[in-house]
Amino acid sequence: MTLFSGLSAFSITPTDAAGRIDREALSGLLERIRSAGADSIGLLGSTGGYAFLSREERRHAVETAIASVGGRIPVIVGVGALRTDEAEALARDAKTAGADGLLLAPMSYTPLTEEEVFQHMAAVAKAGDLPLCIYNNPGTTRFIFSDDLIARLADVPNIAAIKMPLPADGDFRREIARLRARTPGHFPIGYSGDWGAAKSLLSGGNAWYSVVAGLLPAEALALTRAAMAGNRAEAERLDQAFQPLWDLFKEFGSFRVMYAIAGLLGLSDAAPPRPILPLRPADVARVEAALDRVGG
Repeated sequence: MTLFSGLSAFSITPTDAAGRIDREALSGLLERIRSAGADSIGLLGSTGGYAFLSREERRHAVETAIASVGGRIPVIVGVGALRTDEAEALARDAKTAGADGLLLAPMSYTPLTEEEVFQHMAAVAKAGDLPLCIYNNPGTTRFIFSDDLIARLADVPNIAAIKMPLPADGDFRREIARLRARTPGHFPIGYSGDWGAAKSLLSGGNAWYSVVAGLLPAEALALTRAAMAGNRAEAERLDQAFQPLWDLFKEFGSFRVMYAIAGLLGLSDAAPPRPILPLRPADVARVEAALDRVGG
């Protein structure tokens, strides 16, 4: 298994109303992931609310993670920022703290060109000097990586993998084959979008960058192992148990639902960072019912 293979579990980052990290709660969440046997932790991804945190708090999060689980499970740290120099600084912070790898999305306010994204990604990869995964997340960045750009970036030193969104046509096999034809053989292709996880892994994807595994790591790992072993019947059975939760992710956004799950499981009482609002009590009850399906 490479750093960017298997199940990468993305944790929320519990904070108070001022954006200060609850280190004890974060440590507990990360230890839960480690003890379940996930292949890596995704820290400060979209689920981790990286865009809502200051550089100082992001550094505290990485330091907390390494102190808690470093050396026992790989930690991949999101270092996205609007400015290239800020992202470079975040990458250096992550390396200094002991991160194993980096994840980078091209955040922007002004729409970016392909050349701007290329230069940005290459600069941050050089500054961090760690294996870096391209984060292709058009749902938040509004930037879509072309095959040409992915192929070009795959040849940049330290750029080692890509995290893809679910293909619009649902044809994972064709997309994976197309990308593998343009990238080095050692370049893992993984997917986010939890409701497509089973199909992406059964189709030959290398990794599931999982939201739900941040709080339900054992259940997500069972699905991952079944799919990667080619056990279609078991993977689809487990995926079906998750379906009510996937429906809520689509309806409310997984970010909001994850905070509700953390509260229901007694893992954190943190609210999502404003202006994001918590789910209403009636909707939290729906999340609880969906959790019962997963547990059953």
